[in-house]
Amino acid sequence: MSSAPPKNEPPKPSNFLRGIIERDLEAGTYAGRHFGGNPGDAAHHAAGQPDPARIRTRFPPEPNGYLHVGHAKSICLNFGFARDYGGICHLRFDDTNPEKEEQEYVDAIIEAVHWLGFDWTAGGTSHLYYASSYFDFMCRAAEALIGDGLAYVDEQSADEMRTSRGDFNRPGTDSPYRSRTPAENLARFADMRSGQLPDGAAVLRAKIDMASPNINLRDPALYRIKHATHHATGDAWCIYPMYTYAHPIEDALERITHSFCTLEFEDQRPFYDWLLENLARLGLLAHPLPKQYEFGRLNLTSVMTSKRKLKAMVDEGIVQGWDDPRMPTIFGMRRRGYTPASIRAMAEATGASKTNIWLDYSVLDIALREDLEGQAPRMMAVIDPVKLRLVNWGELFGAAHVEACSAPVHPQRPELGTRAFGLGPEVWIERDDFAETPPKGFFRLFPGNKVRLKYGMVIECIGCEKDADGRITAVLANVVPDTKSGTPGADAVKVKGTITWVGVHDALPVELRLFERLFTVDQPGSDELDFRAAVNPRSLTVASGFAEPALASAQPDDKVQFERHGYFVADRLDHAAGRPVFNRITSLKDTWQR
Repeated sequence: MSSAPPKNEPPKPSNFLRGIIERDLEAGTYAGRHFGGNPGDAAHHAAGQPDPARIRTRFPPEPNGYLHVGHAKSICLNFGFARDYGGICHLRFDDTNPEKEEQEYVDAIIEAVHWLGFDWTAGGTSHLYYASSYFDFMCRAAEALIGDGLAYVDEQSADEMRTSRGDFNRPGTDSPYRSRTPAENLARFADMRSGQLPDGAAVLRAKIDMASPNINLRDPALYRIKHATHHATGDAWCIYPMYTYAHPIEDALERITHSFCTLEFEDQRPFYDWLLENLARLGLLAHPLPKQYEFGRLNLTSVMTSKRKLKAMVDEGIVQGWDDPRMPTIFGMRRRGYTPASIRAMAEATGASKTNIWLDYSVLDIALREDLEGQAPRMMAVIDPVKLRLVNWGELFGAAHVEACSAPVHPQRPELGTRAFGLGPEVWIERDDFAETPPKGFFRLFPGNKVRLKYGMVIECIGCEKDADGRITAVLANVVPDTKSGTPGADAVKVKGTITWVGVHDALPVELRLFERLFTVDQPGSDELDFRAAVNPRSLTVASGFAEPALASAQPDDKVQFERHGYFVADRLDHAAGRPVFNRITSLKDTWQR
């Protein structure tokens, strides 16, 4: 079977991970392996059928927080590779830390991955798995390592272990417990498991090489004692596997072929291989074994993805929750109005690199604009309104007359039809569309200048009204007769400026939440500066504006382009009939300034 994408699909961006997969498929590295229908040990898979998946990947989040844009890259890579190469991607929860994990996060992660457009069901089988389901096997594997002389129970204090481990310039020294016999270690490990020892009294360590130049191979910990209730297993266990021990086992039990992870795990790869090779030699795991490959993290400028620091922002009220539209969480981005397609497009376009990269935030907005450009309906809205009074309206049409106007819902999609609104004697316009003394190059309203009200008529400005403080309360203009858009002779009067507007008589009052980047620096939280000092005080501005009456029927999550202002979305939580609330997703072009 060819590993190339189907002919009706465009070629995918090249990256080194694709090259690895394609070489393995060409060489038949994983051909002929069996899969028992669900995760299991060597005997379980040997009794199964030939694996229908050409490759198996996995997205393995720890359920200790909400997914963010950095996770989206891994989600898109792993599920995307499985899709492109006839494989299956598992969603697996690495729930080995009972103190930080909650069912709330499990549910949120499932919802986020689904929202991004991915699924883990194949051939009627759900490949949703939990590391905690493998605790029995992990314990059995630990006992096998102990019995083979490859693991021991260490009862040094944490400080003693830290000192004996050495550093990059000094080799480690053996623990005084390292020479225990397998029988002694099995007995002591049973004491750990049965709850006879308190937290921190002992750990199970692999016996590898205390002089290894790779500190991760200096007898790493496999199990620690933790008398804590687990969200899935309750109080069944008081010992829990370390992540570096559990993760490779999980991959092998699930028959993962390509285990993709970020660069910080590169130094752990030798232990990953050591563990799996020994457990396979002992007959517990089946060949061929998974292989780990590392790629660089994708970071966006002005975005912070530290779970700890994001939690601090929520707890301290700097933002309004994990789904605050300024947050880089998947839920925050969804509420802001980013589309799954735009996030997937950004992840796909950036490929995979062997180095960590920083991507300008504008790249995400470009992907969003490309997605929304062809689908978002157009409307007019006024964000900072001032009234425009058409002084000669009554003389020309009668004071109560409303002129019917229309415009396409989408200029490139005539099948969507037209939208209707009315032009009357008073309309709302943007305050900055008028200047008593215009700067050079200003083509909008100022005394003596003519502009077109978009989809309406040409008007000529004759002045303004002010209150006692000198603030402009109304702009005054006269309608130029016979200039209604779409009527014969409408273009006879030439103007250099066109402005958007909303009729006062049928305007829909709307709350507009104008979001900017949450931080004023490119890499918040990555240096000595407290990230709180880099929070943008203008990251949220709330405006009371007006929009076309057609928006009265908008539903939460509906997206629209407000002509001239950018793309907006009806807030998924606060928007309601009679109280429309729209979030600005992004402007029509990048205008970000620190």
